Amino acid sequence: MLVRFALILAVWLGAAGIARAECPPRSDIATHVFAGGWCLLTSTYGRDTAGPSPTLVVVVHGDISDGGRATYHERFAEQLARPGVIAVALTRPGYPNSTGRKSGGDALGRQDNYTPAVVNAVGAAIDALRKHYQASRVVYVGHSGGAAIGGVILGRRAGLIDAAVLVSCPCDLAAWQRARGHNWSRSLSPMDVASQVPRSTTVVALSGSGDSNTSPAVAESYVAELAKRGVSARFVNVADARHGFRGLEVAVKAEADALLAR
Repeated sequence: MLVRFALILAVWLGAAGIARAECPPRSDIATHVFAGGWCLLTSTYGRDTAGPSPTLVVVVHGDISDGGRATYHERFAEQLARPGVIAVALTRPGYPNSTGRKSGGDALGRQDNYTPAVVNAVGAAIDALRKHYQASRVVYVGHSGGAAIGGVILGRRAGLIDAAVLVSCPCDLAAWQRARGHNWSRSLSPMDVASQVPRSTTVVALSGSGDSNTSPAVAESYVAELAKRGVSARFVNVADARHGFRGLEVAVKAEADALLAR
């Protein structure tokens, strides 16, 4: 009877989309974090020099619609580690990292996946990391879809993130969809929760002037909405850069370094 009940419960949980995916036994938060019912992959840099109450930087990649692995966020996170700063590259639900292993959850075909479940999992992962490292503050760096997820977390989990660098951000998802001819129905939009972002938060949004995927105006309007409410928010237009992270990396690094120096 107990076995039958367990099987029925497992089927029900799976049908409800909340099946738990535990992290491997004896896994370490430096490589795995259990959040939102999923085990998400982490690549961690600077633990040996972080010291007590470090600044925590969390770097989250974009949608990677070409089907490849999520790797560039790991390389960038490594550049941000330094004494007093611990940097974590967090791999989004359903995506593989540089090792080929996948974070738990479903990437949903790598589109329309800024869902409440994904946002909750990424937010829970940041919360777990912040508590584990006893971080004095959290700086979030997100690119493209990772920026959109971060923007939603800023509003839905007010105060969890102290400062954010949002890169190539479709921060007003409705405007982005109109421009792209999309009709996404599952994803959340940073613009819809802009009114809930605390005034104590610092937000920098960067977009390339040559971005044909996400018009800079989409992020610029989001920043204007935050600034209108008294949030310390500004927009940086990077000349000739496109949507990809590589062309924006130098500018993103400069903005992240400035936040970390505070």
